[in-house]
Amino acid sequence: MTVYYGEDADGYLLASSQGDGLLVVRDSAEIPGEAGRTAVDRVSPGPGHRTGGKNGCMEVERARRLFRGERVARLGTVSGDGTPHLVPVTFAVDGDRVVMAVDHKPKTTTELRRLRDIRENPRVTLLVDHYEDVDWTRLWWVRADGHAWVVEAGPEREAALESLAGKYGQYRGRRPAGPVILVDVHRWSGWAYSG
Repeated sequence: MTVYYGEDADGYLLASSQGDGLLVVRDSAEIPGEAGRTAVDRVSPGPGHRTGGKNGCMEVERARRLFRGERVARLGTVSGDGTPHLVPVTFAVDGDRVVMAVDHKPKTTTELRRLRDIRENPRVTLLVDHYEDVDWTRLWWVRADGHAWVVEAGPEREAALESLAGKYGQYRGRRPAGPVILVDVHRWSGWAYSG
């Protein structure tokens, strides 16, 4: 059985292929082999599993690869009082970890809202996408949901800076001096027009 992972307006849902059709269920107990697993347990399945709904499903490995290849993501955070915030970020990916840094680009403050939000509520989401006006069959998006934390110093920060310098030439000559944000992704989801 191939298991597809998706999301509805209420949060997670799980869908599995059953012969010719697609069975969509909200309770993992209804799918053989999935009983008792939570939404977080079901995310980031192994190779060959797909995310999203029946149309445009994307294999998790493809989602990671497309995400990794992009230059800019949008980081979504929510403050402790529930106020959402969205900001473009540079990033690097190592397996199921996404890293970002507070760099030298001009900012109005060093106490960035994203850092405050993560300290208050570590649940975050990152989104990358591809859009073309002329050929909509090439449209896709990938989202990474996870838990984030801020690292001011130490080996995790240094490893994150190495990853970022490997991806962005601007960081090779001038390493970010600020803290880094680490996100352990527990769910990759994506959609592509052509599947």
